[in-house]
Amino acid sequence: MAHSTDLETLIDMMAKLPGLGPRSARRAVLHMIKKKSLLLSPLADVMQTVAATARECLNCGNVGTTDLCEICESEKRANGQICVVEDVADLWAMERSRVFKGRYHVLGGTLSALDAIGPDELRIPRLLDRIRTEEISEVILALNATIDGQTTAHYIADQLPDLEVTSLAQGVPIGGELDYLDDGTISAALNARKSF
Repeated sequence: MAHSTDLETLIDMMAKLPGLGPRSARRAVLHMIKKKSLLLSPLADVMQTVAATARECLNCGNVGTTDLCEICESEKRANGQICVVEDVADLWAMERSRVFKGRYHVLGGTLSALDAIGPDELRIPRLLDRIRTEEISEVILALNATIDGQTTAHYIADQLPDLEVTSLAQGVPIGGELDYLDDGTISAALNARKSF
């Protein structure tokens, strides 16, 4: 199969995306080329804009186009609850459920002795600062039900002895990741959270 170098590069880049292998990437590129004016050109423009403007929220770690994301800027979301998640995909999964009305904090991963990831490599110190300054009454630990997720949850709970700390309840399977759960499961787990 003869491709120009640019097409091969585009296919190789697309194949690096989660869920796309070389064949899926090839099909996606061919589809975009067939619909060049409807898909390829607008996609290239949007990707260039996002590459120039996307940034991490200075407060919570969400991704947006301003220094503070819309959730952190919303006074309606300042209800005393903060939901702690591992990464932005988990935050977006929680938002899809439309159940949680408080603010978030993205850790950027989990504690892992094997990978030499301690509290300072994550956004745990920033979380503790936020709890002190934002009048937080409840911390909801929505960490993935993995060993590292549970280790991280216990560490955070130990740092907050005088605060209500809850975690997601039923519906989140052991080893499950929030980004792969349906909205109803996330909603049920949030509504049935338990003290940690």
